[in-house]
Amino acid sequence: MNELSPAAVWPISAALVISLDDHLGPPIDSYLNGTQTWLTPIEQPSGSDDLVLEWRLHPVAKFSLPTGIRHDDLWEAVIVRLNQNDEELIIGQESRVLTSLWDGLECFPAYGEDLEPTALSLIAVDLLKIAPTALGLVDHQRIGSRWEHTQGRESITRMLLDELQPTTAPPA
Repeated sequence: MNELSPAAVWPISAALVISLDDHLGPPIDSYLNGTQTWLTPIEQPSGSDDLVLEWRLHPVAKFSLPTGIRHDDLWEAVIVRLNQNDEELIIGQESRVLTSLWDGLECFPAYGEDLEPTALSLIAVDLLKIAPTALGLVDHQRIGSRWEHTQGRESITRMLLDELQPTTAPPA
């Protein structure tokens, strides 16, 4: 039986991407498949091990890297255009919209730390300043296997949202 992990998810938006850059900085890793990743250590009360949150900006289904740009330059190219308030992003040799690159952000405990979804959401909102639209427990192993089986033709964000509960209001 696969384990369930707490997760929070946000749909892609220019405001979300700018908030990621403002509050978490550039990603620590960028993948050929379009995924951007951050790790944020969270100090815990004395005596407890620190919590590490992983943030993944998930690519759209059937992601393709814009022609003329390297995968590890994609984030910066997008940030430059968004900071110029460009809705149409000239990236490499192509004109794209944000929703042709990524479709959502996921946050979860990086190393399987025990954390309630509501607590995860509160910490994530404190860091990112934007409330998630969905929250709950997900089966990362099942979702990852399904995504690999479809060779990236399905949206990871959609699979996550299918397992999560929508949030009705930002956590207090």
